[in-house]
Amino acid sequence: MHTFLITHRAELERRCREKVANRPGRSPNTQQLEQGVPMFLDQLISTLQAENRGAGHESLALSGPSSGDPSSHSEVGASAAIHGSDLLTMGYSINEVVHDYGDLCQAVSDLSIDLNQVFTVHEFRTLNRCLDNGIAGAVTAFSEDRDLVIAEGQALKTNERLGFLAHELRNHLNTAMLALTAIKSGSVGLDGPTGRALDRSLVGLRVLIDRSLAEVRVGPGMALHRSVFNLANFIGEIKHSASLEAELLECGFHVEPISPILTVDADKDLLFSALGNLLQNAFKFSGKGGIVTLSADIGADRIQISVKDNGPGLSEQAVTRHVLAVHTWRF
Repeated sequence: MHTFLITHRAELERRCREKVANRPGRSPNTQQLEQGVPMFLDQLISTLQAENRGAGHESLALSGPSSGDPSSHSEVGASAAIHGSDLLTMGYSINEVVHDYGDLCQAVSDLSIDLNQVFTVHEFRTLNRCLDNGIAGAVTAFSEDRDLVIAEGQALKTNERLGFLAHELRNHLNTAMLALTAIKSGSVGLDGPTGRALDRSLVGLRVLIDRSLAEVRVGPGMALHRSVFNLANFIGEIKHSASLEAELLECGFHVEPISPILTVDADKDLLFSALGNLLQNAFKFSGKGGIVTLSADIGADRIQISVKDNGPGLSEQAVTRHVLAVHTWRF
């Protein structure tokens, strides 16, 4: 087989280039060819020649063992790892990494049939061993580098979100501290514009913290913290928290009576954050003089908490996106 590969090397490489070019949106790449088929052919030929000489240790050093032991080092595995990393850099998929080696195997088989060339079973085993170790090395490097790229991208997005959160928290906190300093000096009162600025800053801080908490709790790998709690007490906490924002926006806020015997099995923090967001939107769009109503109804097997407002409602475009004017949270 090594003589066949040396003699028909140019034709084999041409067929591999053709297979790559025929894939949708792909064309042969100089870097890909340098680290891919030609180098693998060199190593395959050297492996076959070593086995032909009876140099088994040299053959295994070149191609690696048939066991596929990832801890074993071989020239085929090392160059395949470089090839896998290069393909990731060029935007190839992991399927195309595997196809690169499959192309050569198919090219060898097709050309041998065309030329009526017969190989021994041992030579085919050597070819398959080299292909298996080459694919394993390329796929492993591709996957590891891709995981690193994904992790770096996620870290960047996380840092951007944290930077935005820190900036917004600092702005609200600075305003609150300045307002509090002015109030403590005795020159202004709590009922004036400075007091309202303090209130707005505190509400803004609460909103940011609630939303950040919700994002963390629903993130991948995070488990819900369910518990059973009294619904009336929970609605009382919501009422106390949301009343300040309603006052700032001069919006009416009415909470209908809740039965003291009702209990809920849910993640309390997430439910608090979700309901808080609904109320914030209701206050915002109802505006001055509006009325927002919070209620809870008992269904067959669940409790439905509703937030209703008398704002102008949604546009036709919003309605077509299946967004309801009456916000409802079910759990």
